[in-house]
Amino acid sequence: MTAELTGHRELHREPPRTDDLRPLPYRLALPLRRVARHYFVRKYKLTVHHEDRFPLTGPLLMAPNHLSLLDAPLLGAIAPRMLHQLGKIEVFGGVQGRFLHLVGQIPVDRSSYDTLAVRKSIQVLRDGRVLNIYPEGTRGPGDFSRIRTGVAYLAMVTGAPILPVALMGTRLPGGSVEGHPPTGSRVDVVYGEPFSIDRVPFPRRHSDVQAVAVHIGDVLRAHVKAAVEETGHPLPGWRDQKDPDD
Repeated sequence: MTAELTGHRELHREPPRTDDLRPLPYRLALPLRRVARHYFVRKYKLTVHHEDRFPLTGPLLMAPNHLSLLDAPLLGAIAPRMLHQLGKIEVFGGVQGRFLHLVGQIPVDRSSYDTLAVRKSIQVLRDGRVLNIYPEGTRGPGDFSRIRTGVAYLAMVTGAPILPVALMGTRLPGGSVEGHPPTGSRVDVVYGEPFSIDRVPFPRRHSDVQAVAVHIGDVLRAHVKAAVEETGHPLPGWRDQKDPDD
């Protein structure tokens, strides 16, 4: 057994342990991503900015703002690497749910602390893959004015670098958070500079996680502000209706 493999297994044995979890599937997603990318490029006036900032190897925490239902499929299609994404458990029912499981997506029950979803997220990062998590936790104005502590906790457990992402145009001003923008709409995706949070061994105090979340929020807000200035593409503002994610 090589030292690298031994070290990888030891990593999965650290608390919270992930060595008992089955690897998430991803192979089906690879050809589907190519088809979906072609579709989105044809449907929208899509511009991806600073794709060279996207790390092509190693664990990565993608941290985009969240405007509409379009965000997850769009990023899943156009990102340089295959994404494992967290999604609310309500969309994982029936045929759609089986499909989402087959392409390596992770359901999360937001009505309680979902230990399994957290462990699967850590597993993805320990395996050197990409996890997409929306720090805002729900669809809204997309300005990162409110973020939750999940991204901070995952960064502290794994040490995975965080990639800020600014999405603009996936919801128009006054548009529904449930819908997609009209065909031909301008959509900008702006990648930021990756930054890292030091790994913190168990136990991790809640106050420390909150402090790291504040720092991450500052970086994400600065990125989305800079992206708006760079592209001239404004955010849509507050949602037009109660967000069904709330």
